[in-house]
Formats: sequence, structure tokens, C-alpha cells
Amino acid sequence: MSIERISIELTNQCSKQCSFCYNRSNLQGKTAWMADEIVSLVNDCANRGTKAVSFGGGEPLEYPGLFDVLTRLQGVLFRSVTSNGLLLKGKWLEGLIKSAPDKVHLSLHFPESEQEVFRIIRQVHQLNNCGIRSGINLLVSNSKLQEASQAALTIRRAGIGNDRIVYLPMRGSNTPTSQEVSKVAGDRPFQSMSCLSSCGCSSRFCAISWDKQVGWCSYTKARRPLKMLTADALEEALYDLPLAFCEN
Repeated sequence: MSIERISIELTNQCSKQCSFCYNRSNLQGKTAWMADEIVSLVNDCANRGTKAVSFGGGEPLEYPGLFDVLTRLQGVLFRSVTSNGLLLKGKWLEGLIKSAPDKVHLSLHFPESEQEVFRIIRQVHQLNNCGIRSGINLLVSNSKLQEASQAALTIRRAGIGNDRIVYLPMRGSNTPTSQEVSKVAGDRPFQSMSCLSSCGCSSRFCAISWDKQVGWCSYTKARRPLKMLTADALEEALYDLPLAFCEN
């Protein structure tokens, strides 16, 4: 089995502390990862066929080794970062530019906040102007469909099309239907999670949490510890691992 894409939560520390966060990220968050460990694991997986790694959290910009990891993995595989963007200025912006990730996704958690919508739009354009491909992860909840639709329209009118927006349905509760997400996207072709229409695991993707627990996705509670930092150990952890539906 060759896992094509791996998601790694670098930390569960995050200053934003959204109440709906699936891994309960917080100000006092922790991490079990050292930069050398991440680089070693990702290099081994790349040698076995992994094509892309995404770094999230928590807030990855609050993980001290992020830029070191990105720099050392440059040219090894596709590297993306998902951030809330709150720290995207000063030394953090400079560090991100120097470490040159292949893509940065900025998460828009509160589409009802005009301030957040315009901040994210500005930052996406700023990153693009600095030579970093960028896009937006727009959270869509059932209770705020109108607000999400308006935010999406504002984003598209700002020159950021559906090819750069990932429409993410809220998980755990307050979940919209696939038809509702489609309407938020303007009833045009759009990007979302593979589980938008039905829950299921993919042998091409897995997620590793901040405490080195392996699962088929970031939301499932069915996980196993990563015993060693190798591609073999990752495949062993995934073998016969169930996928617990996140709505349960």
C-alpha cells in the first residue's frame, strides 16, 4: 500500500480556540513532534511513493520548527500548509516566504465576520504576490448557509475562484448537505472533502495527529499510535483500522 497524501498535525496549540475545533486546539496546546522526526518520516514515506504532505494543527505557525521542516523537505514532495492566518505577518510571513511551501490554505472559520472575510482575501492576494500559491478553506455550517454564500460570493468577486476555494462542511454537528454546500459554491464546480457525499476511507490518504496517532481522516476517532517513524510503521498502523463516522 502506498499512501499518496499525508496530513500531519504539528501541534494542537492555537490562539483562535474555535469552540467547534475537531481536536480541541487551545492556547496551552502540545506537540509530540520534533522537526527531525517529521523530516525523517516524510522522507521515508516519499521514498515509498508519497507525493504530498500537508501540515496543519492546531495552528502550524505556532509550531517552532515549521519553517525548518518546510525548508528541509523542499524538492522532496509537494508541501502545503493550512493556517488561520492570524500570525501571517512580520517574522512569520518572512519565514513562510523563505521556506517556500508549494501551497498555503487559509481557513475562513467565521463567514459571518466581514472583518475575517476581508482579512483572508487580503492575505491570499499577499501570498500570491509573494510567489506562494494560496487558497481558502471556507467552513460551511448548516446554521450559517446564507452567511457562507455571501462570503463565497465576496471571495469570488475578489478574483479568488472556486478553483482556489475548498468548501468544507462542518463536522460533528451542524452539518450541511452536499446540495447545500453546492449552493454556497454558486452551483458551480467546486472542491470539497471526499467524504462530502458519504463517509469512507481512501487508501491514498491518511492523517497523523499531534500526538502521533494515525487515522484515515482528521475527524475520525478510530486511531492507532505510530510505533516508529517509518513508512512501514504507518502502513502497519493503518492495517485493518476502522473508520469511525465523525457524526457519531
